[in-house]
Amino acid sequence: MPGSQIIHIKGIGAVLFQRSPRARRIIISVRPGRGVRVAVPRHTSVKSAVEFVRTKKTWVKKHLTRIREYERYRKDFDLAFQSIDKIQAMKQILGRLNQLARRHGFTYNKVSIRNQRTRWGSCSVKDNISLNVKLVALPQELFDYVLLHELVHTRIHNHSKSFWKELDKYVGDGKTKARRMIEEGLRLL
Repeated sequence: MPGSQIIHIKGIGAVLFQRSPRARRIIISVRPGRGVRVAVPRHTSVKSAVEFVRTKKTWVKKHLTRIREYERYRKDFDLAFQSIDKIQAMKQILGRLNQLARRHGFTYNKVSIRNQRTRWGSCSVKDNISLNVKLVALPQELFDYVLLHELVHTRIHNHSKSFWKELDKYVGDGKTKARRMIEEGLRLL
């Protein structure tokens, strides 16, 4: 990309500095697989951006540590999933979904269980539930959270306050569990 350069900063490593015509201020982002990126506004010198990053070194290092932990967790999760019997996993997911639906009085139309890359589950307006086979690799509390999240969607097809209030009846604090999925690197596969 024009206006991009990689600069090595002591204590951080390689940092990608990119000119951004839309940026109004210097923006630092740290992402898995991408490392440290700095958006530099048009009227800011790269030298100023480098100095800014140096003043934020502690913040950057903290986030780089989190990324490394996330990547290690993902690797462990992927290894754990590879050893799972997919047929047995599907039976386990369907069995638990049926158990939770009966216990809490939910009904749904159809269920599909697939190896998805970007979702743990979804529910259509026709109350068809789609679940990710990788659910079985989650801790039980999060496994149940995802199933109940989708079951509640059979009653409330959005993420309104009433949805979260209804979900909280079954899982406690649903938003905390959603954040936990994110914190544990489980938002996207």
